Amino acid sequence: MNFKKLLLIPVLSVALCQPALAERIQIDKVVATVNDGVVLQSEVDQVVNRVKEQASQQGTELPSDKVLRIQATDKLIDETLILQLANRMGLIISDAHLDQTLSNIAKEQGGTIRDLRRSVESAGESFQAYREEIRKEITISQVKRSAVDRRVYISPQEIDNLNKILEQQSGQTEEYNIGHILIKVDGKANPEEIEDARKRADNVIKFLNEGKEFKRIAIASSGGANALDGGQLGWMGINEMPTLFAEAIKGKKKDELIGPLRSGAGFHIVKVQDVRGREVVETVEVRSRHILLKPSIILSEEKARDMLAGFVADLRAGKADFAELAKEHSEDPGSALKGGEYDWTDPSTYVPAFRDTLLGLEQNEISEPFRSTFGWHIVELLDKRVADKTEQAKMNRAHQLLFRRKFKEESFKWMREMREQAHVEVLDSK
Repeated sequence: MNFKKLLLIPVLSVALCQPALAERIQIDKVVATVNDGVVLQSEVDQVVNRVKEQASQQGTELPSDKVLRIQATDKLIDETLILQLANRMGLIISDAHLDQTLSNIAKEQGGTIRDLRRSVESAGESFQAYREEIRKEITISQVKRSAVDRRVYISPQEIDNLNKILEQQSGQTEEYNIGHILIKVDGKANPEEIEDARKRADNVIKFLNEGKEFKRIAIASSGGANALDGGQLGWMGINEMPTLFAEAIKGKKKDELIGPLRSGAGFHIVKVQDVRGREVVETVEVRSRHILLKPSIILSEEKARDMLAGFVADLRAGKADFAELAKEHSEDPGSALKGGEYDWTDPSTYVPAFRDTLLGLEQNEISEPFRSTFGWHIVELLDKRVADKTEQAKMNRAHQLLFRRKFKEESFKWMREMREQAHVEVLDSK
């Protein structure tokens, strides 16, 4: 074969490859620069396609492709800025942390990580890509929470004011079954007679607290119009009651005694015999203790887990004391000096991995080592009880409503400040 022909073959090969190479470059072209990072067309396409797929499943009408691409580009710019901040902070989501999160996602769907993997791959996606997407979401969430939380301030007065509004809204449906005893005082009574009536009212309350039957005491002692009916006023809402009663009864629980309440007629004793139309919140509280080890450059994930596994073996064999191990090794500053112990707590306030592990234990049982966002733990359930948290739940609801609103407002402001301080240039929003 001619030398020129031999030389021509690679030249033609390069020439033939050029259109394909140009096409690849076109697919992954840069649509925006973000400081020293970029947003690629393929990333925008991926977001747009995902939105379209979800809209198709839900039967939602979407705006034009141009609007979708502008919104997708904007979203990716924000994410890039946050991930750049995470990098400057040195925030790294470890594989153990990621695996724990994936395990929690799988549990919420009623399966295992293997089931989750099958579900992702059956949808035509790479499970490895899915893992990295979850890692990115965790990173973004932690950076945003770290930056925005400190900007949100909610005063006790704000919580109290909102709680009163919510109570007024829910209080319209509450009704109380009331028992009433009146110790009469004549309008012309002298101070001694008034004091004597007060003492009789106090004695009535004492008898009722000792377990005497309300109706019998009412028939024997009450000067009220319903005395012969055992002092039964029946069911009524707050707005139907005399103002004196309404102010004292609102929010009270079943079987509570109220009084003596003074009016021109004498001294009133009221019993809340039952309540309906009210949401009662009872929650399980737990008392526990734990040991936390935080992986670091010195202490690897495996070493932390193995150390705790050794502690568990020694504790179960009676060769070690939990409190002493916690004082010596635990890296939780809030509990280590107390032998790792937490006082009575609603477990829903704990991070999911800690909460779920704790609720899966029997009393005095010690868990196997497990990973949370804070590090590796072992935990022992010391005791469990049911507590009435109705009032606390109302305050928590008011706080959560205020927090969510303010967090959204502050997140928007924080993101806007990030954009203003960054060098962002959108090259193509097509």
